[in-house]
Amino acid sequence: MQPRKRQTIGEWIFKASLVLSGGLIVAVLGLMCLTLLTHAWPSIVALKWKFVTTNTWDPITSTFGAEAFVIGTLLTSLLALFISLPFSLSVSIFLGEYAQRGILSEVFKAMINMLAGIPSVIYGFWGLFVLVPWIRTFQIWVGIPPFGIGIFTAALILALMIIPYAAAIGRDVIAMVPNELKEGAYSLGATRMEVLLTIVLPTARSGLFAGTLLSFGRAIGETMAVTMVIGNSNLLPTSIFAPGNTMASVIANEFSEATNAIHVSSLIELALYLFVITAIINIIGKWIIQRTEVSHG
Repeated sequence: MQPRKRQTIGEWIFKASLVLSGGLIVAVLGLMCLTLLTHAWPSIVALKWKFVTTNTWDPITSTFGAEAFVIGTLLTSLLALFISLPFSLSVSIFLGEYAQRGILSEVFKAMINMLAGIPSVIYGFWGLFVLVPWIRTFQIWVGIPPFGIGIFTAALILALMIIPYAAAIGRDVIAMVPNELKEGAYSLGATRMEVLLTIVLPTARSGLFAGTLLSFGRAIGETMAVTMVIGNSNLLPTSIFAPGNTMASVIANEFSEATNAIHVSSLIELALYLFVITAIINIIGKWIIQRTEVSHG
């Protein structure tokens, strides 16, 4: 039995700094949650469940019902998820299975990283000057009010923004599928498509689901791009083409102008819900990815 190696002062300082850094991050997150809860408490006590079950938002009369914003958030995020899913899955399969190495793979990876790094305000400007006229032309063609801006436009922008996140995670998960499984299927006479459908995707499905879940959390919390193209209407949306609002966009629009104490508290309550929802989604997604890595390891 070898004697236990004593730590030097430098090693002890380095280890202590790592523990301190990790604890500091946890403390900051806890303080953020506590701050939001403290400032949202007056709204929680005064409005109770009416806050999320009514849709009248009128700061003048101090009437605050966030149902329209909750529905707008769910509509834009879920619609963006369904639109992006075929594209992100296709990119994941291509880079994780068919083009793991080579110039083409590096070019695609660079483009995905670039899309993920573009500021959201750039997406918003592109949506205003390019996407909105296209949507307005389509709406005139099908015979509906040509708003241009609205839930559907915001969902398209969100879909474009979350594709790189889901694709990057999906690519890594598919690449981690053991070669032994695929080689065994090939040795039995399976085609590449059969291997993909019966071996690769079933093995990687939990990781692909986690990537989709994390991109969904990214869509829920997006603010600037959505604010620029959603129409910023406090009314309950009547269709996916109608203007609306999300929890994030109404906070961005009204927080700097809010003077009423209950108005400010209501906006902070929305922020608290966003914080909790995105935290839960990210924790579940990370947990699934870790389980996938352990099972493949």
